[in-house]
Amino acid sequence: MRWTVQLGRPSRANYALLAAALEAEVAAYIAAHADQLDENGRRLVVRNGHARPRQVLTSSGAVEVVAPRVNDKRIDEQTGERKRFASAILPAWCRKSPQINEVLPLLYLHGLSSSDFVPALQQFLGTSSGLSAPVITRLTVQWQDEARAFAGRDLSGADYVYLWADGVHLNVRLDEAKLCLLVMVGVRVDGRKELVALAEGYRESTASWADLLRDCKRRGMRAPILAVGDGALGFWNGLREVFPNTREQRCWFHKIANILGAMPKSAHPGAKKALAQIWNAEDRDHARRAVASFKLAYGAKFGKAVAKIVDDLDQLLAFYDFPAEHWVHLRTTNPIESTFATVRHRTKITKGPGSKAAGLAMAFKLIEAAQQRWRAVNAPHLVALVRAGARFERGKLVERPAAELATIETAAA
Repeated sequence: MRWTVQLGRPSRANYALLAAALEAEVAAYIAAHADQLDENGRRLVVRNGHARPRQVLTSSGAVEVVAPRVNDKRIDEQTGERKRFASAILPAWCRKSPQINEVLPLLYLHGLSSSDFVPALQQFLGTSSGLSAPVITRLTVQWQDEARAFAGRDLSGADYVYLWADGVHLNVRLDEAKLCLLVMVGVRVDGRKELVALAEGYRESTASWADLLRDCKRRGMRAPILAVGDGALGFWNGLREVFPNTREQRCWFHKIANILGAMPKSAHPGAKKALAQIWNAEDRDHARRAVASFKLAYGAKFGKAVAKIVDDLDQLLAFYDFPAEHWVHLRTTNPIESTFATVRHRTKITKGPGSKAAGLAMAFKLIEAAQQRWRAVNAPHLVALVRAGARFERGKLVERPAAELATIETAAA
């Protein structure tokens, strides 16, 4: 497939998926009629190059599509005319494409069950015609290959300064056990967010996380400066083993839920406001004073709730040592939570993937699609300074490591 950008910059990865779908559709059509031969034993249905390029309007711009063609020599007994192949994915008249990159993983899941496949098409595309189960089956092989290639790619050229980690559970329709995906999303030195790793494992298992981190290190990953995650993860012990110099930031989203879980609902409104005074404080000193106020207000009645914040205070306030523009990104694992809100929504609609392998493939494709819309962190130029070892106080730059920064600035120029 070729791309001609007219209205923005469509993602090559997204429309490579559309190209793969068209190729798989043609392959499935030819395979379905492979036993039909002429008097000389030659197949009546064969490939016939590609059609002329045509412009298709997508949500992110116009792309030039070159679709595969089929030479169908069979004769329709009723009309006496030659039969023709017509793409249901991208009909000849179509000049506007659906968001195929997000729809295909859903159809893939339904394609595993032929009885569910047509309803899925009707729900997501508004029509019962389109991709068939054989087409999706062919695409499955390619997607699994892509996921394996992603999991084994070289990481030496990708410098992740910040790293978010979380374990996400998805229901699996044909399996009693839930699928747990270990997810890591990083911020590159230029400020862009990127999926680092996605693997099946156990959320609370140190061994699972350590294996994943060791594999990333073996493939060239540098130690992140700061990692963000839930305190209950086995990730932290694995991180200390593989990247012992990486600093730790506990996710406030998870911590607030844990604290409120140790308090009666009647105390929640006041506690939420008091906690906001901590994580939203203007600097670490103000945050510590807010912690003292929280302890004074709730320590006598809800000692366990207060201990949850006091015991992890250094890790909860680590983000204050970084640029103020980055605080909003570093306080929580929201980049993972927001992305998987979409994944969970999709699996709920589809009643969960049919297998763990299907769930992993679906998550990978949906995240791959979502990643195209991720924006860089605020003040992305400051990420390089963090990597170089610059020191920040109250969110402001106070010390530049001259030698290292000169190298960065020269490279940027």
